[in-house]
Amino acid sequence: MRKSILILLILFPILPVNSQNYRELPNNAWGFGERLSFEISYGFITAAESFITISSSPVMVRGRETYEINFEVNSRPGFDVVYKVRDNYKSFIDTRGLFPWKFEQHVREQNFKKDFIAEFDPDSAKVKTTLNNNEVRGFSAPAYVQDIFSALYYVRTLDLKKMKDGEVIQVETFNDDKHFPLSVKIIGRETVDVASGEYKTVIVQPMLSEGFTNKTSDIFVYLSDDDRKIPVKVKMKIVIGALIAELTEYSGLRGPLDAKIGD
Repeated sequence: MRKSILILLILFPILPVNSQNYRELPNNAWGFGERLSFEISYGFITAAESFITISSSPVMVRGRETYEINFEVNSRPGFDVVYKVRDNYKSFIDTRGLFPWKFEQHVREQNFKKDFIAEFDPDSAKVKTTLNNNEVRGFSAPAYVQDIFSALYYVRTLDLKKMKDGEVIQVETFNDDKHFPLSVKIIGRETVDVASGEYKTVIVQPMLSEGFTNKTSDIFVYLSDDDRKIPVKVKMKIVIGALIAELTEYSGLRGPLDAKIGD
C-alpha cells in the first residue's frame, strides 16, 4: 500500500492551491490607488457624478491578488426628483493575468433594483452568476473572458498608438447570461477640453449590441492618447440627446499624463 501511495505521489504530486500557470500580461497603464472623477451632463444640466477607484493595495480573491476596481454613479440631489440613480459596479481583476475573478453590479434607479454577481473560474472555463441573491446559474465561457467593466481596463493596457483608425480589437466578454466577442473600434484622434484640462485623445467605440444596448453606435470613449489611456470623456447617445461624462479630477496615476496639454 505504501509503495502504491509513493508511486501516486510521484506521478500526481500534491500541488499547492493556485499553482495553475495562469496567463501573465504586461500592464504599464494603471495601478493601485488610481482615482478618476467625472461629471455627467444631459444637455446643459449636470445630472450625476461618477467615480472610478482602484484599491490602494491588493485584494485577495480565491488566493490571488487582485485590483478591486469600484465604479459609482450617483445622480445629483437636484436631479433625484427627475431620475434617482445610485449604481455601483465592482470588478476584481487578477494583478498578473488581467482577467476578472469576480464582478458585481448593484443597480438602484428609481424603483428598479438589481443585484448581480458573476464569479469566474478560468480553470473550468465557467462563470457562476447570482441574481438578486436567490438564483445561481452556471455558464460556459472562455478561460480569460472579461466582464463589461474589466474589458475597458484590459483595452487600456494595449498599445493603441500602433493602431490605425478603423482597426478593431476583439475582447471576449461576459455580461448577464451571455458570452460574446466585444468589438472595440478605433475611431480616430481628437483634442478635447474638459473640466480637468485639455487632452489629446484616441476615440474608441465599444460595439455593445449584445446584452447592453441595441445600437452599436451608442458609446464613444475618449482615452488619453498616451501610456495611461485614462478615460477623459464618454459620450452615450440615448433616444433624446446624449449623456456626456467628462473628467473633472484624477489622482494616483501610474505615471505621467503626457497627453494633457499645457502641463
